[in-house]
Amino acid sequence: MALTDVKIKNAKYNPDGKGNRLTDGDRMYLQLEKSGAKYWRMNYRFAGKDKTLALGVYPDVPLAKAREKRDDARRLLADGLDPGAEKQARKRAEKTAALNTFEAVALDWLGTWGKGVTAASLTKKTNLFENDVFPRLGRRPVDKIEAPEIIEVLQAVDARGVRYTANRLGGDIARVFKRAVQLGLRKDNPARELQGVIPPAEQKHHAAITDPVQVGALLRTFDGFTGTFPVQCALKLAPMLFVRPGELRKAEWSQFDLDRTEWRYVATKTKTDHIVPLPRQAVAILRELFGLTGHYRYLFPGAQDRQRPMSENTINAALRRLGFDTQNEITGHGFRAMARTILSEDEALLFDPEYIERQLAHKTKTANGEAYDRAKYLKQRREMMQKWADYLDQLKAGAQVIPLGKAG
Repeated sequence: MALTDVKIKNAKYNPDGKGNRLTDGDRMYLQLEKSGAKYWRMNYRFAGKDKTLALGVYPDVPLAKAREKRDDARRLLADGLDPGAEKQARKRAEKTAALNTFEAVALDWLGTWGKGVTAASLTKKTNLFENDVFPRLGRRPVDKIEAPEIIEVLQAVDARGVRYTANRLGGDIARVFKRAVQLGLRKDNPARELQGVIPPAEQKHHAAITDPVQVGALLRTFDGFTGTFPVQCALKLAPMLFVRPGELRKAEWSQFDLDRTEWRYVATKTKTDHIVPLPRQAVAILRELFGLTGHYRYLFPGAQDRQRPMSENTINAALRRLGFDTQNEITGHGFRAMARTILSEDEALLFDPEYIERQLAHKTKTANGEAYDRAKYLKQRREMMQKWADYLDQLKAGAQVIPLGKAG
């Protein structure tokens, strides 16, 4: 018997599984689900295969509308067309129409790209598009944009003095147009051949102090720091351990074994397991810090939210507070250059460059293709880290600069 609106409205799901499919003729039926949902379905056969077509959900799709959809599907079958395939083609066409503008395609690409990066990285890149690209290209049909328009966008960014950003943005715009090609919205990628339109950015190294006498003076200022104790500890550990600033500020107590004098974590840039041997001076600082922040996740919890790490600008702000120019003298990242330079160039090659590179967590392969091993040269690196900490103590005390001593 054909269905009626009253019968559909009063229909209830049967836990026994009987009577949960209410037929209406021509292979259309209403499927009752345990959740209370009621789905319109239609079975049909095409090219020798049994298939099912979804017609909507009641009451959003009432009985009369479901019957219209069934009749439309039967007409397609009579014309030798697959109703399911036609439905998918219609959805693709609707999506293509919705993605007609550059902004729509860019947001689609950002949504996919953002799944593999941090929320902060996604926000930063989205803001760049919203501020610098969408005002010029956002509402333009993506298939009408040509290279000169893209060049104008990149030149405007470059004119702000951020050439590196302009070059990166050019690559991202090319990826957006690649996505447009994949979606069938245009045949070519007008941004693919723009490499070199914006000159390469000059490489700018992080400011660093590498003169031993000046390093000693720097270290002495840390004792007079009047900020919080955790930040003072971070200042003292930064040159001693010379890890990346982000790795130091996000360091978690669970990563440390003070008895074994080790800090183990995954290096952010190379995504490799890394071990930092802790000299006794670092262990002493950490044991004292543990009494204050040991009940938190992070060694250096944020000032406003103790469940988050301190701000990425904290170390540089502390250096400026001590009177240092973080543009031209020293930055939080500059402690790595300080250690690398002095360890490898003080009078002679005192430590094997491989030990230094391993401790800097630079992911390299040997000539034989050997993969990174977090524990390789660990004994030698322990010796190097302790001698480096002792050397810093001597500089801080104002002693005469002496060689660190050859390693092996």
